[in-house]
Amino acid sequence: MTGTTGTGVRDTATLLQLVESELAPTLADGALSTDPDVLESYSRDEALFCPADGAVALVRATTVADVQATLRFASAYRIPVVPQGARSGISGGANAVPGCLLLSVERMSRILAVDVAERSVTVEPGVINQDLKNAVAEHGLSYPPDPGSVAISSIGGNVATNAGGLCCVKYGVTKDYVRRLTVVLADGTLATLGTGTAKGVAGLDLRGLFVGSEGTLGVIVEITLRLVPLLPEPLTAVATFTDERSAAATVADFMASGAQPSMLESLDRTTLRLLNEYGDFGLDDRAGAMLLMQSDGSGNRAAALAEVESFTARAEANGALDTGYSEDTADNEALVATRRLAQPAYERYAQAHGGGQLLDDICLPRARMPEFYDGLDRVRATSGLTIAVVAHAGDGNIHPSVFFDARDPADVERAERAFEEIMRLGLELGGTITGEHGVGYLKREWLPRELDEGNRRLHRAVKEALDPDGILNPGKMFADL
Repeated sequence: MTGTTGTGVRDTATLLQLVESELAPTLADGALSTDPDVLESYSRDEALFCPADGAVALVRATTVADVQATLRFASAYRIPVVPQGARSGISGGANAVPGCLLLSVERMSRILAVDVAERSVTVEPGVINQDLKNAVAEHGLSYPPDPGSVAISSIGGNVATNAGGLCCVKYGVTKDYVRRLTVVLADGTLATLGTGTAKGVAGLDLRGLFVGSEGTLGVIVEITLRLVPLLPEPLTAVATFTDERSAAATVADFMASGAQPSMLESLDRTTLRLLNEYGDFGLDDRAGAMLLMQSDGSGNRAAALAEVESFTARAEANGALDTGYSEDTADNEALVATRRLAQPAYERYAQAHGGGQLLDDICLPRARMPEFYDGLDRVRATSGLTIAVVAHAGDGNIHPSVFFDARDPADVERAERAFEEIMRLGLELGGTITGEHGVGYLKREWLPRELDEGNRRLHRAVKEALDPDGILNPGKMFADL
């Protein structure tokens, strides 16, 4: 590859020479790779329709010093840097750009300290979410945020996208648990943001600025998280409906009543069918939608039961086909595990039908969800494509998946158009273009459509202040601002 890389270095051969002569000696042994096969394997996340070419080298950092050295080198030569965690994202945020250094922190995976008295834990960014949950549970504590990718996504990536999950309807998203961040800025400077205390308002909330910044402002190298006591065992209720609109109306009514479920998920007819094909779970795939609700009553069993009964009554008032609940822990865990398998079921279906899947992630006011499903039916009819939907319904966070034949250009065009129509519909209903998956490359052109000019100007000013040379994850979230 020759030509401008967006840096002061004009060709790949010169850049590689600089990497080997100047960067490599400053890194830990084995941290640097320029092997083309290794670069290819690290050059993309799980997103479709996002370019991922042109990486020159990969740094697999094991220490903060590795990260600092990489950014000092990149800053000196104005070389793009793409920070990466587990690469489990679906928006192209971890994808390579031409002439870049890939900077992976997946090997920085230590749990550094659990402070039981302070109910906090300090970790490196490569720690896997589920591993963290398991570790703090041994101390009688919980880390609630639980994205669908809980078993494979890293805490650093969760912070970078402000990940949510199934139980965030009651317990909040990642930002609600971040106390302190240590970040490496574009020029290699190390900065600690936030406090290790439960409260602290000294200075601006720069910690919050970095949560959800998708690697565009700095690289997170250490995280202190707030923990809570072990979550109570919940009761689980299920309701099925003839259509998605009735399920959505039930969610809106139930949440407007002041309910505080610890989980409220929605699955549509197609999802129920695909799950049964994936694992023969015995779900009622004749139903048009199913709601999966849990209540832990904040530890009060009677309160949990009252909330389950309220949910059941509102579901029946909205025409539920069937309702029921269980106090059996094994049943509860099996239902939640089945919900988490929706994406693997989607992937199997996609592989058998041309390989194409576009997974959207919009968030709506709960009262507008019935209208969204009306609009989605129009998109289905217009496109002729299969579109399956799961949702963190209690939050209004909806995940439509558009399936298509990736080998057929006409089908690809229909899928892209359907994806855009879903995005547009979400904004028209007062929603946002992403609830938890991030902007990345996939949605970069939609960000300026959501933000007003004052907001866009603030984004540009922050980026200019923290990354004046534009080396951090270019071509992604800030590209069209």
